Amino acid sequence: MAAEPVIKICGITTEADALLAVGLGADALGFIFAPSPRQMTAGAVSDIVKRLPAEVLTVGVFRDESARRVVEIANTVGLGAVQLHGHESIEDTQWVAARVPCTIKAFSAGDPAIIRFEEFGCAYLLVDGTSPGSGEVFDWRLAEGVVDHGRLFVSGGLNSANVADAVVRLHPHGVDVATGVERAPGEKDPAKLAAFVAAVRRGAALVAAEHPGAAGDDDADDAPYDWLTDR
Repeated sequence: MAAEPVIKICGITTEADALLAVGLGADALGFIFAPSPRQMTAGAVSDIVKRLPAEVLTVGVFRDESARRVVEIANTVGLGAVQLHGHESIEDTQWVAARVPCTIKAFSAGDPAIIRFEEFGCAYLLVDGTSPGSGEVFDWRLAEGVVDHGRLFVSGGLNSANVADAVVRLHPHGVDVATGVERAPGEKDPAKLAAFVAAVRRGAALVAAEHPGAAGDDDADDAPYDWLTDR
């Protein structure tokens, strides 16, 4: 596990919120292209992406979109990664993964298909609650052992009150939050964002204290795609 998990703030809808999240410590920003109160257009996301620091990972979130459309949007907008959050087939996911810089495949906690993750050809696996975007926490035991922690993102109901516990329990490569840092759907709350980032770092510090030498280990070097090599 790296010194600190990657912090991904999802459901970004404005340039102001994007810059706020980055300024407070976010490593990655998620833009939702699927039907949602936070849904964005390719043009709007493109305008935001152009104004972000190069080291920030921009992630397009899709659900059951055609593979060709996913790749078209990702390459047109200049996204650093795509997150497939639906019931995409292994074949379609592999096709996308071969054509974009980084692919994250999301599964609901307890989904039987999660055991076939390696067949999808993705760099990272994200485990979410059964109702993505609801802010509901799932039983973290369902994320234990599903994949090497160096390739795991955890989501679903995370907030400043529980994310440190998730980091200590799961040792994930990254954490993903949307609802837990909002004042309204698609509108980020500065205080909640700051508290969330601080809590992630607190959890990472606890892990480092329990496992001396874990920080800066070689897990990140073993990842299929490491976009934080300079961190």
